[in-house]
Amino acid sequence: MTGRRVSSGGPWEARYGYSRVAVAGDMAFVAGTTDAGPDGRSLHPRDPAGQARGVFEIIERALAEAGFSLADVVRTRMFVTDAANIAAIATVHGEVFREVRPASSAVVVAALIDPTMLVEIEADARRA
Repeated sequence: MTGRRVSSGGPWEARYGYSRVAVAGDMAFVAGTTDAGPDGRSLHPRDPAGQARGVFEIIERALAEAGFSLADVVRTRMFVTDAANIAAIATVHGEVFREVRPASSAVVVAALIDPTMLVEIEADARRA
């Protein structure tokens, strides 16, 4: 089966050769997603919860274009630049996935692609 690729139009997808979502059969794999605007900088600088909300909106749109929904998400990975921001980001995750409850990880990293980015999130989804 040939996979499907979905782009969100993010500033790095074409330049660095990746898709926002890659679909293989009944699975969708969402690349690391930030709330980057066209200039590659965060649309919500210094606001970890705002960045997380923006990320989940991008993920939701990309999954929908690929024929999936947030309800299909089975795993998320959150890369956070400051452990002090995990609670704010995880709270947004809880709002988005309260009923879905995917497996999830939060990992503290030294930095992301732009210093205004506080969180980057990946998601895996499976159609039932």
